Amino acid sequence: MPDTTTDPTMVAITRAVSLGREGDRDAARAQLTDLWHTIGPLGDPLHRCTLAHYLADLQPDPAQALAWDIRALDAADSLTDERASAYHPTLAVAGFYPSLHLNLADNYRRLSAFDAARRELDSAREHLGALGQDPYGEMIRTALREVEQAVRAGDTAPRPSAP
Repeated sequence: MPDTTTDPTMVAITRAVSLGREGDRDAARAQLTDLWHTIGPLGDPLHRCTLAHYLADLQPDPAQALAWDIRALDAADSLTDERASAYHPTLAVAGFYPSLHLNLADNYRRLSAFDAARRELDSAREHLGALGQDPYGEMIRTALREVEQAVRAGDTAPRPSAP
């Protein structure tokens, strides 16, 4: 098992995400926002991608979530496999894209931008091959089906299974 505790920024992100998952979404959002100001928009792409991806999940407003998910995708486009695997040897940037595009699709759907949501769903589908046949891959595939169904129905309500 790799030692993922030596990157203090990733440790701080993980702590904040844990707070959110334990129910203190406001504190998690505040901690991640403070970290974003420390990292900055030109900081380490792994840090920016991870932080923005999780901060998007903590936004009550889908427009704000969309802005953070766009930042996460932008950071992923700057991220290299070498940097990702330096943090954890199993990470490859290609595996980030299905979830990133799925989140964008879900945000666009929530904002009634169904054409944009469909484009992001297409992008997510194009990248599904990067996912394994494991619980994470199945979670993304299930969420993709849920978002596709909601788009077809013109449903803008939050998904019950969304983070």
